[in-house]
Order: sequence, then C-alpha cells, then structure tokens
Amino acid sequence: MFLLGLLKVAGLDIIGWVVKTNIWLDIAKALSPVSDVYKGLPGIVSLILTYVFITVLLSIGVAAMGGNVGRFIAGFTIIFWITYFCWMLGHYAFIAVTPDQYAKYNINWSLRLTGEAGFIIALIIGLLIGNFWPGLARYLQEATKPEWFVKTAIVILGAKVGMYALQSTGLAAQVVFRGLCAIIEAYLIYWPLVYFIARRYFKFTPEWAAPLASGISICGVSAAIATGAAIKARPIVPVIVSSLVIIFAVVELLILPFVAQAWLYKEPMVAGAWMGLAVKTDGAAAASGAMVDALIRAKAATALGIKWQEGWMLMATTTVKVFIDIFIAIWAFILAIIWAWKIEGREGEKVSAADIWVRFPKFVLGYAALFLLVLLIGSSASKDTLKLLSAGVGQADTFRGIFFALTFFTIGLMSNFKKLREEGMGRLALVYLVCLFGFIIWIGLIISWLFFHGITPPSAA
Repeated sequence: MFLLGLLKVAGLDIIGWVVKTNIWLDIAKALSPVSDVYKGLPGIVSLILTYVFITVLLSIGVAAMGGNVGRFIAGFTIIFWITYFCWMLGHYAFIAVTPDQYAKYNINWSLRLTGEAGFIIALIIGLLIGNFWPGLARYLQEATKPEWFVKTAIVILGAKVGMYALQSTGLAAQVVFRGLCAIIEAYLIYWPLVYFIARRYFKFTPEWAAPLASGISICGVSAAIATGAAIKARPIVPVIVSSLVIIFAVVELLILPFVAQAWLYKEPMVAGAWMGLAVKTDGAAAASGAMVDALIRAKAATALGIKWQEGWMLMATTTVKVFIDIFIAIWAFILAIIWAWKIEGREGEKVSAADIWVRFPKFVLGYAALFLLVLLIGSSASKDTLKLLSAGVGQADTFRGIFFALTFFTIGLMSNFKKLREEGMGRLALVYLVCLFGFIIWIGLIISWLFFHGITPPSAA
C-alpha cells in the first residue's frame, strides 16, 4: 500500500481512487477519492474499489498463511461493510466536529468526538454482534483477524510519522529541540507511575498494567497495541485500553483548551505543548492544539493587545506528538527485553537473543522501516518532490483509519461482556481517571512550562 502511494513521487497516481471519509452533514458528501486526480469519481465507486483492493491483498495473505480464502472473503465482506458504516457514522458532523470547526459546518453544537468516534462505534457494534448474535460471530471467525489488521495500520503509521518528522525539520529549531526534551522528561515520569499505581493499588496484572501505562503515557491506540504485542498480551487487552484512551481524550478536548485560554494566554507555546503532552490521541491532540491556537490568539488580541501569527501553538502540539509517536518503536523494543529478562524470565535462566527475537513485535520493524525510508527520500528532495511524497504518504495513510476501525470491530466480535466484567473494566477506567487527572495532566503542564516558558509566536502585524 505504501509503495503504491510512493509512486506519486514519480508522477503516477496509482491509488488516488482510495476512499476518504469526510466529516459530513449531507451523506452524499461523506465519501470521496483521496486524490483530486480522481475527483470526478463518485464516492460510492471509490468505496467499492477500496473494498475490492483490500480484499484481494488480504486474500493473498490468507492464502500464503494456509487459510480458507473462500470463507475469508465471505466473512470479510460482511465485516468490511459493517465496519465502514460505523467509521462513516463516526464522521457525522454532530458527532465528530470540534468547536474550532463549528463555523465551517454552520453548526453550533456537537458531541466533539472527532472522527475517531468511528472506532468506538465499531467496537460497540462488534460487542453487540459477538454477545447477542454468536452464530453470526462464528460465521465471521475466519475473517476476524484483529492483530493482523492493527499491525498493518501501525506499519502504515510509520510513514505518516516520518512525514511529520520531515516537515518538522523546517520549524524553529528551539521548538523541535525543546519538544524532544519535554517528551523524554515526561516519559521517564509518566510510565513508571501509571504502572506502579495500576499494580500496587488496583492489583492489575502486568498484562493489563503495561498497555495501560503505555496508552496513557505515549499515544493511546498505537502505543497500547505495540506494548501488548511486546509482552504477548491477549488482543482484547490493548484494544480495551485504547477505547478508554479515546473516551478520555474527548473529555480532555472538552476541558483543557479552555483551561489553557484562562491560565496560559500569556504563555501560548506552553499551552500548545501542553496539549501534545496531555491529550493522548493524534486526532484529539491536533484538535486541541487548533482550539488553543484560536482561543489564545483571540484572548491575547483583546486582553494584551497582541496579535500572534496563526499556527505556532498548533505547531508545538504536533511537534510534541511526533516525538511521542516516534518513541513507540523504541519503547516496544525495551519492553520486549524487560519482559523476557525480568517479568517472565525464570531465576537462574539466561535470556538469549533468540528469546527476545521471538517476543519482539516484528511489525514494529515495518513501522521503523517506513519511518526511515520517508526520511531518507525526503531529506534530499526538492520542494515539489516533497509535496508529491506527502501526497503519496497521505494516500497510503487513508488505509490506516480503515484498518484501525476493522481492528476495533473484530475485537468486539471476539469479546463478551461477562469476561470484560471479570477483567475489571470499572477498575481500569478508575485507574485511568486517577492517573490522568491526578498527575499526568499536571506533570505535562509543568514540563511544558519548563521547556517553553517565555517563547511566543511571531507577531502577525
């Protein structure tokens, strides 16, 4: 998928017909091809082509793994269309739009969930089918492959993060450097504290505590799943953690930008970095950064008589988030070693390189490879080539949202409410609540202040 998108650099728009889901009020405008080259193509045709393309690719994989291709196609067809309906529903304007976009869609309220609401809807529908229509869930079993779907999504994410990092090289050097320092500082504090609290006071096993600590500390969905793979956790564990991350990110999105406007309108870059450190999903963090940018610039103009250039606070948010995303691969490698050596290692036994290799989540290598490949291509590219590279990466990245949605839906199919209650879902949410509002938000604020205090955007005048 990535290599086909990469052909855009050579002037070949091979996968520009891939369907993109837009935030919509009129359902006829919900779907469109990702590339303007195919803008005359109806959205529904783009969706059908996307379904055929993904089904063919996955069927080749199923055949290579010795699976039943016919049963896979039959099951995947149902899974794909239900999932995509959920993904599209999550982009309905009154569900997804954030306050900074109200004027664009001519509305004055929404649930403010961002398009990532589609993940939660897919999980809920999957849970309903898995628990109340078990016969259908069994029929879909051959195509219920959440680990495969999510690993595909994370590998594709590597290209997008590489593109972000490449674009960051043109930003103010001090913001990039301070963002990196802030992430290292925060990470060394966040993860151990969350893990300790989950284990010591809420009695969670390492299987639950580690993905929870990564989900809260790094970047929600991707970090929790990479951690789950590194420690060989059951698939349900990181996805349930990811669901909590998305839900709490929405709560943060509703509160933190307005707190930042009230407290930090004299320290705009602190506010921007704080959104990147505190809000744990890419979509919600970017929305929070955009809201902070608009809210603080408006208040500074009236309260301080200063007009700052647009986008600098959002830049601080996205810079911090880029470094967080880059850290996923490094942390998965570290945890794979720790789990093989300490957590599950037996006293007196030596841990060999082969043991670590067996445990190591191989898909993280794909993530790292795409990240490095994008950096390598883009580092010596002209401005026009860089623009084409960004478009190609964007086309491939369109698949990522679809695969994440497929992951959430199929995890729902595999789960049942009774087991979730037994695992302590209420306690899990309580750990998240205590850690997030007890110290993570405030440590993030302190670190943002330490590294970005006194830096202001250029004047717009």
